[in-house]
Amino acid sequence: MRWRQIGPFRGGRALAIEGVVGEPDTYYFGAVAGGVWKTIDGGANWTPLFDKAPISSIGAIAVAPSDHNVIYVGTGEAAIRGNTTYGTGIFKSVDAGKTWENVGLKDTRQIGALIVDPRNENVVLVAALGHAFGPNQERGIFRTADGGKTWTKVLSKDENTGGIDVVFDPHNPNIVFASLWQARRQPWFFSSGGSGSDLYRSEDNGVTWRRLEGNGLPDGILGRIGITVSGADSNRVYAIIEAKDGGLFRSDDAGQHWTRVNDDGRFRQRAWYFSKVYADPRSADTLYVLNTGLFKSV
Repeated sequence: MRWRQIGPFRGGRALAIEGVVGEPDTYYFGAVAGGVWKTIDGGANWTPLFDKAPISSIGAIAVAPSDHNVIYVGTGEAAIRGNTTYGTGIFKSVDAGKTWENVGLKDTRQIGALIVDPRNENVVLVAALGHAFGPNQERGIFRTADGGKTWTKVLSKDENTGGIDVVFDPHNPNIVFASLWQARRQPWFFSSGGSGSDLYRSEDNGVTWRRLEGNGLPDGILGRIGITVSGADSNRVYAIIEAKDGGLFRSDDAGQHWTRVNDDGRFRQRAWYFSKVYADPRSADTLYVLNTGLFKSV
């Protein structure tokens, strides 16, 4: 199979794409300044869904596995270039994207990731980076158990550190991994990393968290961290970590101990901008790393 461009033909960057389990031709696409789009024919045709929304920057999309009509969108991209734009929180649809409602976290500005509990469409976790150009309090990992009516900040560090990634164990949604990232964008400068950046694990569906440190993780200042859990083996966790001695790290015991398995510079260049890793759902040894290129390991 060869890659080919299928649209939608929007200018700018693309950070959010979401398929629907059991519906192989249905996808949702979010552009960083072009709203949300949907295809039901594998990309032959795309329909804009966000034209009436008050914001157009999309950072994350998640379709509820338990009800495909329920969709959550995190506005504001977290790949914070100098020309980044902002979001106004979380939007929710209960009719497969026909209509939308803002359900809170309006001051998070930039959202890195958003996941929905596969057992309950009302339980959602959001990794909110916060204001790109200055400090604010509404940043970190947030959780709702009532479909967005109320939100609880379940993991945070300080006014300069936000959430950048959050993932479930595909076989046990009570196990969750998340990363915090201390970052600051200025028109003339960018700072990635600091004492706030760290990797965390939860065993109660994101209600409480434990910081993962040592045991093979890099020492010193950490930057952006991307995480993924294998669908073939819950003990197999991968993390792409920005650090002086960073790279691709692997755990074979669900995050208790880590080994750096690859320090290839191609996977770490522009780490603050990319740092995305995805495990194959069926093979524990297969994974994909996204940077300036798309890389696959078996």
